[in-house]
Amino acid sequence: MSITYHTLTNGLRLVHVNMPTQVAWCGLAINAGSRDEIDGHHGLAHFVEHTIFKGTSHRRAWHILNRMERVGGELNAYTTKEGTMLYSVFPKQYLDRAVDLLADLVQWSVFPQDELDRERDVVLEEAASYRDTPSDAVYDDFEDFLFAGTELGHNILGKKEDLENLTREDCLRYLKTLYVPTNMAFFSVGPENPERVFRLAEKCFGSMSHTMAPRHRMVPAVNPSFHKVITIGTHQAHTIVGTRVPDMNHPLRYALMLLNNILGGPGMNSLLNVELRERRGYVYTVESTLSLLSDCGWMEIYLGCDPDDVRSSLRVIDRITARLAHEVLPERKLEAYKKQYCGQLVVAADSTEFMAMRAGRGLLYHGKVATIDDTIASIQAVTPQQILQVAAFLQADRLSSLTFK
Repeated sequence: MSITYHTLTNGLRLVHVNMPTQVAWCGLAINAGSRDEIDGHHGLAHFVEHTIFKGTSHRRAWHILNRMERVGGELNAYTTKEGTMLYSVFPKQYLDRAVDLLADLVQWSVFPQDELDRERDVVLEEAASYRDTPSDAVYDDFEDFLFAGTELGHNILGKKEDLENLTREDCLRYLKTLYVPTNMAFFSVGPENPERVFRLAEKCFGSMSHTMAPRHRMVPAVNPSFHKVITIGTHQAHTIVGTRVPDMNHPLRYALMLLNNILGGPGMNSLLNVELRERRGYVYTVESTLSLLSDCGWMEIYLGCDPDDVRSSLRVIDRITARLAHEVLPERKLEAYKKQYCGQLVVAADSTEFMAMRAGRGLLYHGKVATIDDTIASIQAVTPQQILQVAAFLQADRLSSLTFK
């Protein structure tokens, strides 16, 4: 595997990861998400992600739908609080087709009114139906409370009243304002020669000339802790307990990543799974997640359990996090945790999709792609004292909680 970078004259940054695969990926990572919406337009970023496929000056929705599908490929996208990924996966010989299509979408989408109205119903149904899965909805509501009163304090899917009023002009304005060369990164993973990839990108994206409009993201204020219980009438309680942590560029970010994995990573031997499920039988599911943005982050622990066991489970979590914040991990135990986490990273990196998404996000937010070897070296450098430091973020007086039951 080799990584090659290039920048077009219009400022669009490019990265190609050369890998001997039969299936290739390419796409655009865009520094635009739900935090870039204004009041009254909540849900616009996600709505644009859906409707950008509905027609351009050169293609109707049907032609866009079939362009990659007819050669066995896929075209897809997703939106987060701070970013949008627009990408395609395809047999390696169809790179030209994929790059041309992506360039058409970000430059010439027209958001036809009839298609907009049809897709609006789809998005409204998606926004309504996610409430049917409380194990997902509790994350969104917790984050809304955690960031209440800030640009991050609203659901990515948006509000019904806002979605119903979004217009074609709103979509076009969002596209022209934020889908600009200096606010995007193009990524490609596959066996193609990098010089050819960059020439193709120049051909397809080189004419983009509009520049970034002023944007005023603000570091969200830290809100007081909260502890809320919402009755929804389910047989199982769904609880999130979490707090704010530093951002993706903070020196302690790798210690946070390791701590998150120690507490509730995918391994059945994570601390919380062993203590809450295996030893006490309190929970059906427990997991920990870490979200790092450009100027803030948060860690969340989810547990699904009988409503009568929520309080006991939270006490166990408090004891575990307090121990991690006050007792230095023995070097041998810390090395075992590092070995497990680094092994998981190696397994994940075997996926071409993982490498593609990593390349796009890495170039967009950090200006380079961190290899797995780079990440492993950073994890190996985490010290016991750093684990103490990041565990301090999870002390009981800093944690907030939300329970659906």
